[in-house]
Amino acid sequence: MTGMWTRREALAAGSSTLALTACAPARLATGTGDVAGLLDQIAENLLWRQPETATTLGIDKGERAPLRSRLADRSAAGQEALAAMLRSDLAKLSSVNVDSLPADQRTSVEVVRSAYGVALEGLALPYGDVPVGGWRNTPYVVIQNVGAYLDVPRFLDSEHQVKNAADAEAYLARLSSFADQLDGETVRMRMAAEEGLVPPDFLIAKALPQMESALENMRKRDGSLVTSLEKRTQGFAGDWGQRAHAVASGPVAAAMERQLAEMKRQAPLASSAPGMDARPHGPEFYRWALKASTTTNMTPREIHDLGHQRLGEIYAEMDSILKSVGYTSGTVGDRMKALGEDPKYLFANTDEGRKKLLAFLDERLEIIRAEMPNAFNTRAPGNVEIRRLPPEEEPGAPGAYGGAGSIDGSVPGKFWINLYDTAIHPRFSLPSLLHHEAIPGHVWQGEYANRLPLIRTLLSFGAYSEGWALYAEQMADELGVYDGDKVLKLGYLQSIAFRGCRLVVDTGLHAMGWGREQAVQWFHETNGNAIAEVAPEIDRYCSWPGQACSYEIGHIEINNQRDRAQAEMGARYSYKGFNDAVITGGNVPMDVLAKNVTRYIEGA
Repeated sequence: MTGMWTRREALAAGSSTLALTACAPARLATGTGDVAGLLDQIAENLLWRQPETATTLGIDKGERAPLRSRLADRSAAGQEALAAMLRSDLAKLSSVNVDSLPADQRTSVEVVRSAYGVALEGLALPYGDVPVGGWRNTPYVVIQNVGAYLDVPRFLDSEHQVKNAADAEAYLARLSSFADQLDGETVRMRMAAEEGLVPPDFLIAKALPQMESALENMRKRDGSLVTSLEKRTQGFAGDWGQRAHAVASGPVAAAMERQLAEMKRQAPLASSAPGMDARPHGPEFYRWALKASTTTNMTPREIHDLGHQRLGEIYAEMDSILKSVGYTSGTVGDRMKALGEDPKYLFANTDEGRKKLLAFLDERLEIIRAEMPNAFNTRAPGNVEIRRLPPEEEPGAPGAYGGAGSIDGSVPGKFWINLYDTAIHPRFSLPSLLHHEAIPGHVWQGEYANRLPLIRTLLSFGAYSEGWALYAEQMADELGVYDGDKVLKLGYLQSIAFRGCRLVVDTGLHAMGWGREQAVQWFHETNGNAIAEVAPEIDRYCSWPGQACSYEIGHIEINNQRDRAQAEMGARYSYKGFNDAVITGGNVPMDVLAKNVTRYIEGA
């Protein structure tokens, strides 16, 4: 394949290679006789290619301590080395007979086989970022919501702990590696352009000012890369701020200049076509991206039609509630637009308004936290912080996202919320957003995953992660947190319908020739969300093809499995028991989820 040859050419030429990723320490003679040990070694191999993950999980200690000073290799050579490791470790699992294994090990083997197999299919494509066991599969190495220029400053500030001089030295080492990451990405941007892949012009237009802002931040003495370290090293000797500024304003800024120049070079080459169907190898990439995101083999047409079906079901329920609260005329979308523009449901787009919005979320967090004993027999801590996204990141970022913290609990999970424009978060929409991102959604589910063997903590599947987060919103409704407030219930239903719209729009953009403005207007008019909310969402779908389809596909499948469990178990069925089975079984592809539920049905 031409694209694979291009990657190999870059590897042979030594383009932007990084001396950052060492092999994991050998801990056992790998063989199928010790499946648990083999899985542990595979986890270590993956972790040593993802140093940031080791820090986020709080396990960059002991033999893993060198990871604390490193960043992942984002170069073409790094991608090739990753693919080689995946092939090697997948081969080691090929002869394992899962039928003879205990249930937990069987699930782990199935999870690795699925994640590694799909990742290798993605790495065989001519271009793109393929995080193993992750959700951000994208054809564009750098764009408005993808790239080290966004990821590293946030990671160094919020995840990299600085408690002593050694931690500070590790920060500086990572800051130096930031320049290598940027250069590695820049080469891959150029390689993709040579294959004919250039991002849409409207995405480049959004990325350029963000990249320029990042460059300015690197050059400044009081930029965040400097002050993040300086404010955390005041208790021990060393000119940490000055050293950080020398690196940030020197090699890091120079690498950022090169990346910015490459993006500017590509800008005149860009078209306004939003979808993969307008790009070389695009249909092939989109088919793979849908498979990776949904863990199914559904076609774009099947997903598109399913989206319309779900919207019909959800809007019928919303119509009834809207009429009961006095909104009787117009489409459901028209009435939800009117509801979302009502000043009594909006927070002022000021610092004071943002403060009140965050306080409201804190109140709702305690309400749902109190309900968790009614939903689960086995419970997690729910260790979470609600934080605003860095303002410089907000224009190109999604409305919110969240995830669990470190395994030992020393670093809490985060619910990041985009407050660039508070109009995208009317009061009635916030509780369901909280349940999705925090409890009992991403943060809560991630805490269960942190209890599993390391390989299971490292690997995730969008259909499960996002399907669970939507199911978490549904659970909140089932637990009665919206009782007595029909407008909050409408916010929840609009949130679920939002994901139904994604099935229609994502496939429309990438497989059916939809234009960007067509997608924005259809979404706005159909579901009633503000243009300020919808427009960046559409841009996100253009840069992360297929990812938006993972949510409702996973949500539907979890409910299908619940229906099956109720039908087959009858009186033996338990709400808390089923929820435990799905969440303690860990993050899995949809076919493995069905197997886990079968074991619950048989063993309950």
